[in-house]
Amino acid sequence: MQSVLTDGPSKSSKSSKPRKRSKTDKPEKYARGTRSYTMSRIRGKDTAIEVMVRSYLFSRGLRFRKNDKRYPGHPDVVLPKWHTMVFVNGCFWHMHEGCKKCSIPKSNVDFWTRKLTRNHDRDVRQRAQLEAEGWKVIVVWECELEKTVREATLESLYREIVEQ
Repeated sequence: MQSVLTDGPSKSSKSSKPRKRSKTDKPEKYARGTRSYTMSRIRGKDTAIEVMVRSYLFSRGLRFRKNDKRYPGHPDVVLPKWHTMVFVNGCFWHMHEGCKKCSIPKSNVDFWTRKLTRNHDRDVRQRAQLEAEGWKVIVVWECELEKTVREATLESLYREIVEQ
């Protein structure tokens, strides 16, 4: 017994032309249901960019506490000797203004807009609270740690911490 496979509607159908794709029609990056799982695996601490910043600071002789829960926002790096806190932020999750990595997803726009705006507003409140308590707060963005500008960013961070 032989089966016949066809790639679309038969010739007797009215619409035998393939549908043209517009510029905005992109194939889904994830199969249905896997995007949610993938997003749920993203963690809030010990990300690759945080580890990169911490290992650089440690190699330069700075000693610090990491993800200290005593302070608002649980800073990624707390340097008590210099009364400085460093936050290493992802451009998407913390809405880095003017960055190409900061964009609202095209699906479920209301949800993502509310969520990312809440994250941004919370960051602003926490930074103001820490500065009111006398802490120097430095934010390092994910896009500033790309290979082309990484060394300059890390060197600048080090100088900003130790030269007061």
